[in-house]
Parts: sequence; structure tokens; C-alpha cells
Amino acid sequence: MCENTTLSAEDQALRDEFLAGNVLFHGPDPEIFRNHRIEGRSERETRVLGEDGIDPHLVNQIRGRIMAALDESNTMIEQMGAAPGAKWGDLVAAIFTASGDLSMIAPKGVVGFAGCCHYPIKYILRTWADEPTVGINDGDGFIHNDARFGGIHNTDQSTIMPLYHKGELVAWLSATIHEGENGSIEPGGMPAAAESKFDEGLKMPPFKVIENFKIRRDLQTFLQNSVRDPKLQYEDMSVKLHSLLRLRKRIESVLDEFGPDALIGTMRQHIEGVETEVRRRIGELPDGTTRVTGFCDSTLRENVLIRINCAITVEGDEMTMDFRGTSPEFLNRSINTSQGSMKTMLMSGFLQNIWPDLPQTQAVFTPLNFVWDENSLVNASFVTPQAMSLIPLFKAMTFPVIPMAKFIYQLPKQYTSILASQYDQPATMIYGGLTQHGQEVGNFCADINGAGQGGRYNRDGEHSVSPPFAAYCDIGEMELAEEELPIVRLGAFTLAKDRIGFGKYRGGLGYEQIATSQKTDFWGFMFGCTGSKFSALQGLFGGYGTPAYPLCRVEGIDVLDQLAQNPDNANFDIVDIMNRRPFEGGKYSTAPMAQTFKLVQRGELNMMCQGGGAGYGDVLERDPELVIKDIEEDLLSVGVAQTVYQVVVDPATGILDEAATDEARAAERRARIARGVPYDEFVEQWVTAEPPEHLPYFGAWGASSVVYGSSMGQRVAMPGDALQSMMMPNPKDVEIARLEGELAALRAQDRG
Repeated sequence: MCENTTLSAEDQALRDEFLAGNVLFHGPDPEIFRNHRIEGRSERETRVLGEDGIDPHLVNQIRGRIMAALDESNTMIEQMGAAPGAKWGDLVAAIFTASGDLSMIAPKGVVGFAGCCHYPIKYILRTWADEPTVGINDGDGFIHNDARFGGIHNTDQSTIMPLYHKGELVAWLSATIHEGENGSIEPGGMPAAAESKFDEGLKMPPFKVIENFKIRRDLQTFLQNSVRDPKLQYEDMSVKLHSLLRLRKRIESVLDEFGPDALIGTMRQHIEGVETEVRRRIGELPDGTTRVTGFCDSTLRENVLIRINCAITVEGDEMTMDFRGTSPEFLNRSINTSQGSMKTMLMSGFLQNIWPDLPQTQAVFTPLNFVWDENSLVNASFVTPQAMSLIPLFKAMTFPVIPMAKFIYQLPKQYTSILASQYDQPATMIYGGLTQHGQEVGNFCADINGAGQGGRYNRDGEHSVSPPFAAYCDIGEMELAEEELPIVRLGAFTLAKDRIGFGKYRGGLGYEQIATSQKTDFWGFMFGCTGSKFSALQGLFGGYGTPAYPLCRVEGIDVLDQLAQNPDNANFDIVDIMNRRPFEGGKYSTAPMAQTFKLVQRGELNMMCQGGGAGYGDVLERDPELVIKDIEEDLLSVGVAQTVYQVVVDPATGILDEAATDEARAAERRARIARGVPYDEFVEQWVTAEPPEHLPYFGAWGASSVVYGSSMGQRVAMPGDALQSMMMPNPKDVEIARLEGELAALRAQDRG
């Protein structure tokens, strides 16, 4: 037995040197993920800023030059990129301080793509700067996509470059594109079928792929060999590099003209000014707590009810977001997300919907604190699959508007329109296969960028305006897509009549997506969206949430052949097709918009609806003239107007009957009172001690700290501070067991 001995200083130094040089695996760093705040001033920043900062006029001038450079770089990516995400705006260029804090992004870029890049930059600084086989040098560039090292999900690839001036590191530059295809188990990079992180395709921690301003062809070849679309991987790596070289050139001109102190001081003063303003705004809010609870209705493999909890507490000039009580993580489902990704998308939501006038910088979240249960859906462990982290992340960008509206509503000066939630699901077709040109591809359609906006405090929401993660993305052009892909769009993005969140001010409408394929024998679609069983959104201040949106299919026929024989037979409207069933011999079906990849036949129809925004305010307070206007614009049917808004319309003339409308609304108010019961009586009738036994429920029930789940079909109840990871059975095994049970019952019946 060895005796305990105290090492000498020399031996300790040798031990530390040995351990530092013999790390088995440089995995994700939880300490970096937990830190979402800007770093303290460096010695250089302290010296540059001094006690009084730098000339604000100089700051404004340099900031304008940087923003113009970022916009130019962003435009270059959009004009030259190969990925659909590049062509339609799912990208960003950004600049960071020398310590890795996000300072500014391109004015039309995706906030989240830049907001997450400070994590890999800080990983590079911590892990590779002093690593003798790697290091950080002028002309280097690093590639990255693994969300566990800082990111949204693995379809987003970033190129990150240090910027040196006369041997001194003064900034970092980044360019990010939602590339899509990344070699995952299903085409397109967002595999709902992923049951482990090893099904997700490329998992790139930040590693050096550019040296002396040139891409290393051996590493590029390795990456091309790992994906279905090597041309896409090759082209967009080059696009991001050259956009950063242009951005670098523009920033170098600022350094040459004004010197490094001016650039360093501007970036630092910029982020510190934002932090100061955010603290001032939080300090104006009343102290207290507001809450919201959101639900997802699917793991993308089975129908379940998944709770996401959020309580926002204001105390002085700090705010705490508490997510305790949220569903446990899933070990073999792809909808988990890490806390780093979650904070990034929360920041994106705040910058778009709550403080959109603020500069887009990481400093916005420096005054915020976060509380989570470990191993929850929104603070998942690094071993979980996270390929479809969009499911909780899209909610992170939208549902905080509900508790924040309750704070902001009380302020004498408001810095944004108070609005209900924008549609918060990735309602699009993810595709893969061989194109009519013989190329193997996998990616997503840009329909994801057309979500309806929520109703606002003074007017209706905009139709199909943008995705929840950016304001300047586009849904693309059908004709351009059809030149490259065998997808045929039937219909022209028709607004989805009646399928919105109603309110005093209604949400903006989404639009219909009707597609088939041709000119290929190997093509398929995947759908990764919740909200087909349980509404994805809830309204604000009495407004309605959105309806559930199913996936609709017509299979077993060739619609294109039938149209060639009878072109007047079909009205390309989902409701009409599903009710009238104009295509003979077709199998008409509905299903959740959560489907793993499925091969399709030429002429089969896949139909889905981009969601509308939630409603704001009581429907009985909506101006009847606005209801009539919606009817005239074919956004609303007369029946829905009368049922929901209690607006009476003459069916022959379409003219409003004001007197009958007043009486109908008065009657509905009396009916509401009659339906109402005292709160204690309602609670006694409605509230149960735990979730119903038949309900596959995940999360806390009520205000309890007990969290429920279901692992391999068995209900589990656990304390929130000791969550167990959930393991779901294979849906095919569940279906086989069900069919075997039916078969056994039939055999028993025959024997009887």
C-alpha cells in the first residue's frame, strides 16, 4: 500500500503538464455552456475605454462601417450559396470580440446562428489555443456544426476565423448557413428517426479546416464523403470562406484608418451599452413572477403530451427564467436540446418580439439568470440525440411573449408592440432522393420561412411573414426549386382560410403546401412538426390559439396523369380535396405532421398547412367591419364568422346586420356567464391529483415538483431535481404487439 504523500511544487507541475498533454477526449465543455454572459473587460479593453469610454461619434461611425461590412458579407452568402437555406436567407455573418463575445450581426441575418457561435469560439480559445498540434494563427479557419459544442442543431454549419492586426488577436468573424444535408440517418439533416447522437450525421466540434486562408482539401474531401450532397458541402464551404475574407478586408480598412484601439473600444462599448439598457428596462418592470406553459404533442415518433414550463421573475434589474417542471429528456428521441441552444433561441425571441429595437448582441442576456432541472428536455445531457431540437427551440422564441406581455402591458412607455405568439413549428417538407438530374440530395423546403404572425395590441398579425427565428427570410420561388428538384407544387401558396388564431385582432394566416413528385423513381419526404393533435400556440389576453394542423395525403394514384386527362377536375385546396375526393382510386388519409422519411410514388399528394399566428384579445370585441373584410378577402367563411365572432351576415348580400350582431354578442356574453362556475368549484371538478392513466404525459402536473414520464411504456414519477431519462419503445414494436394482440383475440374468438 502506498502512503499518502504531498507532492513537491516541481512534481505537481510535472503532473499537471502530463495531464494537460494527455487528455483522452476534448468533449463538450459544460462550463462554457453555462456561461451565456459577456466576459469581463480584458486589460486591453480596460485601457482603451479608460474611465470615460471613447468618443460616441467615433463609435457610431465605426459601428456603421462594421454593419455595412456585415451586410455585404451576408449578401454574398445569400447570392452565392448552394443550400436552400442560403438562397432564402437562413444564414448570418457576425463579428465577435477577441474574447469571443458576440458584438454585432448582419442586419438581415438569423440572430440565433450568430448567438450560438460564442460557445465554439470560447471552446477554441480554451481548448486549441495552447494545443501544440492545433494553435490559432492568422489565416486559420475553423468549421463547426455540433450543437453540443454550441449551436442550434447539426444542419447549421459555421466557419469561424480569428482576425489579427500586427500579430494581435482583435476579433473573431463567423459565417453560418443552414446547410441541411449532413449525412444523417434520414436525408435533409433533421432526422426524426434518430435514436442516438450517432444517427445525426456530421458531428463537428470546432476544428481547423482552413490554413493560410485556404481550405484543406483533404478535410473537405472527408466532409464531402460524409454527406449525400458533396457538391453542396464543397460549394458552401468556399462561399463562407470568401464571404469572411471580404468581411475581413472591410474590417482591416477600419483598423488601418482608425487603429485597433478604436475597433476594440467600439465593440466593447457597444455590448456594454446594450447590457446597461437591458438592465434599465428590466428595472422599469414591476417585481414579480409571470408564467406560461407550452405543450408539444409528439416526439415525432409517437403521440404524447410534453410540457415545457417557463416562469419569469423580475427582481430589481435582473430577470430569472425558470424552466423547472419541464419534461424529462428522451434518450432515444431527437427532440432534446441543450441549455446553450435553448438560451440562444430565447435570446433570438427577445430580440425579435420583446426588444426588437435593441442591437442584436449577446449582451442582451447578460442580466438574465436561468434555472433548469438537469436532464430535462430543455437542458438535456450531451449523450441525447438533438437533431430535431427545433421542437422546443421554436417554442423558446415565441411563448415568452405571453409572460413578458403581462409585465410590459403595465409600463407607461413600451418599446415594442405587445403581440401574441407567432406560429412556432417547422412546418415544411424535408426531402431526399435522386433528382431528375441524377444527383443525390437531401434538404428542406423554404416553407419553414412563412409562419403567420400573432395578433398585435392594435392590429391583426401579418400573413406568412417570416419564420420565428428571423425577420428577413423568404419562402423561395417554386419555379426555381422545380428546376433543381423533382418536386411539383400544385397550388400557389394559398392562404389557409379559417385556420388561424381568432381574437379582437386575429393572427396572420399561414398557407397551404400541396406537392407531388415526378421524373425520378427514388424520392421521399419527411415531416418534423408538432401541433396536429394539440394546438401549438395559445392566444394572448383572451385570444384563441391556432387549430391543430394535420398532414393530408392522397396515395395509390398518379394525380399528374389524372390531371392530364381531366385538367378541370381538381381545385387545389386541401379542404376541398379531402372532402370532395376528386381523384379516383386514391387512398385519402390524415396523420400527424410528424412522419419519418417515407419514399413516395410519382403523382402522390402530400399536403400540409403552414400555421397561423395566435389571436389577441376577446373575439367578441373584434370590429365587425374587420370580420366582413376578412370574409370579402376570402380569409374567413361566413359560418366561422357567425360561430366564433358572433357576427351576423346576410347570406344573400354579404352585408353586416349590426342590430342582429349586437344581440348575438350580448346573448353570447350571457351564455358565458351561465356556463361559468366559481373558481373553487371549477378546481374541484377539473383538477386531478395526477395525469390521467391513459395519457402519455411528460412534465410536472400542476404546480407540483413531481415530474411524470413514461419509459418503455411504464409511467414514472420522479422529483424534478432527480430526473430520469426516458426511453421510448420502437413504434414498430408497439404496432406489432397491437396486431399480435388483435390476432390472438380473433383466434380465441374462433376457438370459442
